[in-house]
Amino acid sequence: MTTPQTAAPPSVPAIPRAAGTGAATVPEILRRRAATHPERTAFVFLTDGEEPGEQLTYAQLHREAAERAEMLCAAGLRGRNAVMLYPAGLEFVKALMGCMYAGVTGAPVQVPSRESGYRRLRGIADDAGASAILTDSETLERLRAKFAGSPHLEGLTLIATDAPSAAVSDEGAEPGPDDLALLQYTSGSTGDPKGVMITHANFIANAEETDALWPCGDGAVFVSWLPHFHDMGMLFGIIAPLWAGAPSYLMAPAAFVRRPGRWPEAMSRFRGTHTAGPSFAYELCVREAAEIGVPGELDLSAWRVAGNGAEPVRWRVVEDFTAAYAPVGFRPETMCPGYGLAENTLKASGSPTDRKPLVLWVDPDKLREGRVVHLSEEDPAALALVGSGVPVEGTRLRIVEPESLLPVPEGGIGEIWISGPCVAAGYLGREKESDETFRARTGDRQGPGAPTYLRTGDLGFEYDGELFVTGRIKDLIIRKGRNFYPQDIETAVESAESRLGVNCSAAFSVDDGTAELLVVVVEAGVRTFAGYGAEALRERIRAAVYESQRLHVDDVVLVRRGSLPKTSSGKVQRRRCRQLYLEGALAPIATDGTDS
Repeated sequence: MTTPQTAAPPSVPAIPRAAGTGAATVPEILRRRAATHPERTAFVFLTDGEEPGEQLTYAQLHREAAERAEMLCAAGLRGRNAVMLYPAGLEFVKALMGCMYAGVTGAPVQVPSRESGYRRLRGIADDAGASAILTDSETLERLRAKFAGSPHLEGLTLIATDAPSAAVSDEGAEPGPDDLALLQYTSGSTGDPKGVMITHANFIANAEETDALWPCGDGAVFVSWLPHFHDMGMLFGIIAPLWAGAPSYLMAPAAFVRRPGRWPEAMSRFRGTHTAGPSFAYELCVREAAEIGVPGELDLSAWRVAGNGAEPVRWRVVEDFTAAYAPVGFRPETMCPGYGLAENTLKASGSPTDRKPLVLWVDPDKLREGRVVHLSEEDPAALALVGSGVPVEGTRLRIVEPESLLPVPEGGIGEIWISGPCVAAGYLGREKESDETFRARTGDRQGPGAPTYLRTGDLGFEYDGELFVTGRIKDLIIRKGRNFYPQDIETAVESAESRLGVNCSAAFSVDDGTAELLVVVVEAGVRTFAGYGAEALRERIRAAVYESQRLHVDDVVLVRRGSLPKTSSGKVQRRRCRQLYLEGALAPIATDGTDS
């Protein structure tokens, strides 16, 4: 096991744990913050990803939330579910708190830009039993203009929450800890989106566990570009800062994607201490740094937590990001890989801030056989696996054989199971799936009194108390009894050509009736074909995968950049891509780089 090698930075004062408010629900937190620190800054929106725009103190947020709560109650929505359709900005935060004040369970959804997005919006509204879409005035007008008389909006009332009535009573009924606070729809990376029922107690527990691992008391400052409709964006951008009483600087995801350097620049300018993102976001920063350099005036010495999760974390990205930003104060200990999922509210484990990320070098061939065999870092065949840290007190992880349901001995690979106060209440309206997923029992502990667990569908193992995530059960590619992880194949694809983007491919297998075929779908820009064409790129991809994995790729499908199916958080939707492939619905690029 090794850690990034950089010069030892001077010691920095640790941020203490947050005092919290003792509140049992999110609305109670805001009311107490507004009463004790009314003029303290709560949220700031960076309109262009750089300059501060709208700002909210706790008192202002409380007042704005109360106004929206009264509007929602007047509309008869108390005790009901509503879709929340907002662009990036603070109106979402006001409406979210308004929903919680009014006893309305919100279901945040990305503002669609394509027809498929509007179908997903309608599907979520139907699944949630929602009769209303909450949005802002500008989005409401665009929806009305585009879908007047359309079945996409049939039976749904559109409400603009940024035009509330003047009268405010603030007489809302306070929710209890076990009441629903949010419907967090899953990203759909492995199937149809499902509404995860998050309670107020879940939010409080996850914020407390985040603080226990990554203290966020006095001096903490959150910065987030993550979508507010995603679990990581919800916790790191809104709930955790509110719980900790720390200011949160938010920017639109599009501002980050257009220029990833805005993220570390915001951390420097606003003395950010806590932030998070998926592994590919750090890789985007690395690529920009390689192209144009890191501004020497940045000061990242205040940065304490760089949460890194979603897909398995790439060790090369950890090393490269640390090396790129170390000259401006980024410390190796700041990179904190973690593991979480919407069904656990968010975080389940994370790397502590008092040590560097843990990496194991293992035999990839033995890993494909389901065994963990350690190798030396110097071994050219060694595969680097980055640890996802440890759970804090209250959350328990178990590694279970998915077929027999028996616990796997330490070091063995199995399905990751979770128990604890962050495990959500289940999927809305899906009792059978909820029982199977949220209330599983191990094969050696059955019966009414046996503990229950959340089945994550993710594979991993534990080593010295640390969790290592290896992939998803449903994404495994099996060849001659050996397990191949699609992310390893996709990493090899990216190495085939430097102009291929980050997160640019999906690997999966299909059955053509006679054999299982390995298919790789790759999105690429027109520039990528310059000089050698699409067919040459396909051969480079095949060669790179064979060299890395000793696997023959049966079909390489090249598609236009931006057309590879991805979730709202940027994860590749492998199962959706496979479905489109089988339906012949992908639009491949021809040999000359044009659409076929």
